[in-house]
Amino acid sequence: MVSERGEVRLASIGLGWWGNMLAAAAASSAPVAACFARSDEAREAFGAKHGADPVDRLEDIWNDPSIDGVLIATPHGVRTALIEQAAAAGKHVFVEKPLALTVAEAEASVAAAARAGIVLQVGHNKRRQTGNRRLKEAVVAGELGQVQHIETNISGPLVFKPDLPEWRTLPEDMPAGGMTPLGVHMIDTIHYLGGGVKKVYAMSKQVAGKLAVDDVTAALLELRSGPLAYLCTLMASGPVNTVGVYGTEANAWTEQDGTVYLTQKRGEPARTTHQVEPIDTLADELAEFVSCIENGAAPETGAPEALAVVEVLEAIIESSRSGREVSLS
Repeated sequence: MVSERGEVRLASIGLGWWGNMLAAAAASSAPVAACFARSDEAREAFGAKHGADPVDRLEDIWNDPSIDGVLIATPHGVRTALIEQAAAAGKHVFVEKPLALTVAEAEASVAAAARAGIVLQVGHNKRRQTGNRRLKEAVVAGELGQVQHIETNISGPLVFKPDLPEWRTLPEDMPAGGMTPLGVHMIDTIHYLGGGVKKVYAMSKQVAGKLAVDDVTAALLELRSGPLAYLCTLMASGPVNTVGVYGTEANAWTEQDGTVYLTQKRGEPARTTHQVEPIDTLADELAEFVSCIENGAAPETGAPEALAVVEVLEAIIESSRSGREVSLS
């Protein structure tokens, strides 16, 4: 359902760096008409930057009939409650990844959205990178032969950021180190390319030791379709975003945030580089969110995809703590 104004209107909740990124990306599809954060200063700055009305009570957003949907970019510990409130108010929800830290919390959000009949979309945008779309095409078309293994690495110098939010430095909010800010992207990408996960074995520890959270995390996954997969995420390295798929006929990779696509057929001595045209993945996913509000369609990364990611995330956290393999239901 769209507001009586005839256009989708959004509100932003959580107005930090990423909240600003989402609002800017949404602007070409729908105006962000209102904003809320606990800080008066954050509300005023965000409102001035994006032309949004700063409100000092969440109820003002829930009770505003002209607001159709919300963009939630808060710490993940409060997302379940916000999604439940939004659903009760009939507001569609775009929420940053991960949907939750536990399957139980994720299921509560999904159930609330289903009862209310609202759109629930989660920001797993990396699968939208042009290189990853090309990888998917190669897998589906059989260009690589039988897929044997998927290898991913998403890392960055998070521990060196001077403006890192306090909650990003707390072990209880950052289980398994870089998994929540970075690694969950690759869980979704592995699902996108290879399907569901059957078993998980993970290790996570402090190596650089700049913060009180783990900064190196690695997981070995067995996929239900047969192949194995590997996921690595570091918080104290230079920026990395690579995906590789290894098949019986050829291997293919994406690098540099999906802007470079490389292939190597069996028997070829070196890789061939193919430039691909990048897109704004944030604008792309938010355009889909607005479209789903307008036409009632299901988003590409909706409840089923988000729940599958949280299930693997929870298993990685459990395995890294217990030192044991974890089987998924």
